[in-house]
Amino acid sequence: MSQTSTTIPLVDFSQFSGTPEERESFLSQLRYAAREIGFFYLRNHGVDATLLHDVQRVAREFFALPEEDKLAVAMINSPHFRGYNRAASEITRGQPDWREQFDLGAERPKLSVSAETPAWARLQGPNQWPEALPELRPLLLRWQREMTAMSLRLLRAFALALKLPEDAFDPLYGEKPNEHIKLIRYPGRVASAGNQGVGAHKDSGFLSFLLQDEQRGLQVEVEENEWVDALPVADTLVVNIGELLELATNGYLRATVHRVVSPPAEGERLSLAFFLGAQLDAIVPLFPLPPELAKEARGDASDPLNPLFRDVGFNYLKGRLRSHPDVAQRYYSDIVG
Repeated sequence: MSQTSTTIPLVDFSQFSGTPEERESFLSQLRYAAREIGFFYLRNHGVDATLLHDVQRVAREFFALPEEDKLAVAMINSPHFRGYNRAASEITRGQPDWREQFDLGAERPKLSVSAETPAWARLQGPNQWPEALPELRPLLLRWQREMTAMSLRLLRAFALALKLPEDAFDPLYGEKPNEHIKLIRYPGRVASAGNQGVGAHKDSGFLSFLLQDEQRGLQVEVEENEWVDALPVADTLVVNIGELLELATNGYLRATVHRVVSPPAEGERLSLAFFLGAQLDAIVPLFPLPPELAKEARGDASDPLNPLFRDVGFNYLKGRLRSHPDVAQRYYSDIVG
């Protein structure tokens, strides 16, 4: 069942800096959107509009490169799960996703590892950058910085909305938040070939942000088997709650299942995703909500086939290994067998 996007709330981040009344109204709207739907549109987020336009442009230029230039930065070359994947390379719930994509994370040096080092330490390391498109690196790193600053500010707003101290989540992030960007192109396909752009799933981190183009495709499961179209809305980012934030609030906030339907054969869809995660060495606590909120907590809804762990690095590595079995086999055979 599909409905209109009006079911998904829209909140105005500028109200957070407004009058006390506007700020309280924003926090109330934020709490409602994150608890009842798990998705919302964020307007006046403060990320430079020209930068967003340039990032969309350079992403299209990347996907238009000759295949050999894209394969030169293929993810299979990176033990850190950074780089390019052709369509059908990533797996969601056992089925291939019909999207090509380019993944990057925080630009940090590779860590020294030993037999005693946790396996997730291998996730930290440099990105791969295509020599054929030198403009990509500075633009994406600038976008990453702006998105990180904005999202950490929004996370502070979440703390206040939950009636916690404003800095309650800060220790989870420190100096090394787990920033993850995906540039995604969904090629058009005929209906007879299937429609899984990306299969139904929940995001595993804290907060996810999506910059959409004009092509529809994102759908949100607001109730069991009831899907809502998250239609593109100009000058907004789509925000959704990740499983670790649901876990941290004992299910008071909601990580919602979503999927992407492939565009028609003559079209394509460009989607730019930013995922904010805690430091890889962090352990997610259960935050003590005030009694009036705690009594409404639903408990976390961990999938028994894909259980959640409060150990951030291990939880993140688990997701990467499941999604990219070729990279897992090449660099993590000691774990996956």
